[in-house]
Amino acid sequence: MKSIKYLQSAVLLLLVACTGVSQNKGLKNTKPNIILVMTDDQGMGDLACMGNQVLKTPHIDAFYGKSTRFTDFQVSPTCAPTRSSLMSGARPFEVGVTHTIMQRERMSLDVFTMPQALQSAGYKTGLFGKWHLGDEEAYLPTSRGFDEVLMHGGGGIGQTKYGDFPKNEENLYFDNVLLHNNTIVQTKGFCTDVFFDAAEAWIQKQEKTEQPYFAYVALNAPHAPLVAPEKYKKRFLELGYDQGTAGRYGMIENIDDNFGELMQKLEAWNALDNTIVIFMTDNGATHLKGTLNGKSVTHFNANLRGGKNSPFEGGTHVPAFWYWKGKFKEGADVDGLTAHIDMYQTFCELAGVKLPKKMQTLSGKSLIPLLENPKADWADRELFIHCGRWPNGKSDSFKYTKSAVRTQQWRFSNNKELFDISVDPSEKNNVAAEHPEVIAGMQKSYNNWWEHVKPLMVNEGLPVVAPEDQPFAKRYNKQLKEQGIPEWAPKESKN
Repeated sequence: MKSIKYLQSAVLLLLVACTGVSQNKGLKNTKPNIILVMTDDQGMGDLACMGNQVLKTPHIDAFYGKSTRFTDFQVSPTCAPTRSSLMSGARPFEVGVTHTIMQRERMSLDVFTMPQALQSAGYKTGLFGKWHLGDEEAYLPTSRGFDEVLMHGGGGIGQTKYGDFPKNEENLYFDNVLLHNNTIVQTKGFCTDVFFDAAEAWIQKQEKTEQPYFAYVALNAPHAPLVAPEKYKKRFLELGYDQGTAGRYGMIENIDDNFGELMQKLEAWNALDNTIVIFMTDNGATHLKGTLNGKSVTHFNANLRGGKNSPFEGGTHVPAFWYWKGKFKEGADVDGLTAHIDMYQTFCELAGVKLPKKMQTLSGKSLIPLLENPKADWADRELFIHCGRWPNGKSDSFKYTKSAVRTQQWRFSNNKELFDISVDPSEKNNVAAEHPEVIAGMQKSYNNWWEHVKPLMVNEGLPVVAPEDQPFAKRYNKQLKEQGIPEWAPKESKN
């Protein structure tokens, strides 16, 4: 009889192991460390595991293989809007973010940010890379919940017209001037390497304490300019690709190497048992065309329509791979319609955050049911998408321009095209004429949402800021004159 009981116990343990889900009471309040790696302008087709036959991304491919993958994960069509949703749990227009420039990238100061929420639950928080939600003091990440920050200005390194440090125009993506907490510093090396090295050094330091942490590795690559170290461009140039393609694909393979190194270090530090690692991108791809041996080519885009700044699937459907060793099911696909607005509540529930009664309205919902069971019931929903970027004062006349409503089955774009995503993910067959009742319902919902967000777009109508008057330009010139720009490197060892 004892042998039968032992056999039953062994079978039960084997079944649990095979599911990849640990024996626990659920994921809420487990307080894991959270590492979010988000790349910039990398689309669904920009990984080998997503079907790209030119790129070699073995480390992210391996991560994909053991992750829980959200197969229908939606973000905003451009950079700052997605970042605002991650930080606020709200749709971009609801927190004032309607553009990537013109002061319309500044996230409303009324927002109780996700890192502030995590801090309230005892987390340490770090940002490494791109912020893009305002460069004035009150808007900076150090004012909005981050303990450790290494960042560039504006929307991109070298984009001094839109807010980055003037010095960075001289040597794009190498040896950049960055803001480290409250001091402007001179770094050495390729930008992606610098941001990963800084994140890893900070993470290693946190691992020596008993406090949980949130590391936001928000890379600027592979955002233009399309610049990569020569050793990463070499293979693509030898294949016959143009310089732009070689630079962009080189940046992606450099990201892959850095991501692999991060995972190796987390394993060596025994960190993965209590750490969630997420890989995702902020919007669809850019540079979708190039040349190969002098002939025009279209780059692989996972058979999706459109790219960055597009209201179609190619603009907002991105990779989202989540891994927690022994806790999340490995190699599992979550097919429910999910989005960036869901991550705030997910992180807060994981961390045991008690949110204040007075704060912004959250537009998402927790992903924990799907992380616990990828096949769990997940109610249909409507996501509202708009590229924004209208001229100042023209929001109403651009109400439907480059807009979309998305449900599990449908995508209704530009107030005229309807696509059944369940059978037509490439959006080739407009079925609007066949489903007027679907369109009527989505139009009503969209119109109600638009009226709701109009008074919340608090950055509309602000003046254009001259390059020399951008906050980081003035800050750089002041520090250069008063104390100079010190050299900086991570303090922790790289082992």
